[in-house]
Amino acid sequence: MNRTPVAVIAEDEPALAAELQRLLAVAWPDLRIAAVARDGIDALAQIGLHRPDIAFLDIQMPGITGLEVARRMGAACHVVFVTAYDRFAVEAFESGAIDYLLKPAEPGRLTRTVERLRSRLHEPAADLGDTLKRLQALPTGADFLQWLQVSERDEIRFVPVADVVLFQSSDKYTLVRTAEREWVMRLPLKDLEAGLDPKLFWRVHRNTIVRVSAIDRASRELTGRLSIRLRGVEATVAVSRAYAHLFRQM
Repeated sequence: MNRTPVAVIAEDEPALAAELQRLLAVAWPDLRIAAVARDGIDALAQIGLHRPDIAFLDIQMPGITGLEVARRMGAACHVVFVTAYDRFAVEAFESGAIDYLLKPAEPGRLTRTVERLRSRLHEPAADLGDTLKRLQALPTGADFLQWLQVSERDEIRFVPVADVVLFQSSDKYTLVRTAEREWVMRLPLKDLEAGLDPKLFWRVHRNTIVRVSAIDRASRELTGRLSIRLRGVEATVAVSRAYAHLFRQM
């Protein structure tokens, strides 16, 4: 292409959107980011307005998902899906005329994505309708996270979700607590929640998700405040009023 390539980013977490922009500026200096959309509806509007060559679409967004954005826009531009976990059949993305990035974006992986996009910009964008139909037809049992990737010094460790008793948000990170130790992930709690089996994990506070089977007891203070104790965790965990109904039968 002779003209400057143009992209739109759709990501509702400002910190993650800014990080992706920073990494793209390094990996693809001549790429122009025309807009950053904060939800699916805005993404469709920005794509229609700027007519970009590429759209980086977060899968889990308010309004409508990145998958639905891709379906509605047809072959308007090339698509890179951005996801917090390997939930939407990565092999299907790899086999199609699209790509994917796991959040938070890793520079080496992003470099490979840029290479694939550069090689395809001269080609018409693919209509992703058939691919999305295949993804939506996948068994729901594949929807839930089985492993978490956490960083430890210069290594990536894999923690079984089955070992986790507690998730708590902390600034830009999520604390992951097992019976043995605590880990830190650079993912917002909402993205983790979307990949957890709701039968096994309950949100009990806007900042906290717990494993149901790890709940030892629930108690109510004189003020009416509800709290729970988890096996393997010393501190009590506060339950907000919005989620107190979960414990009526306990």
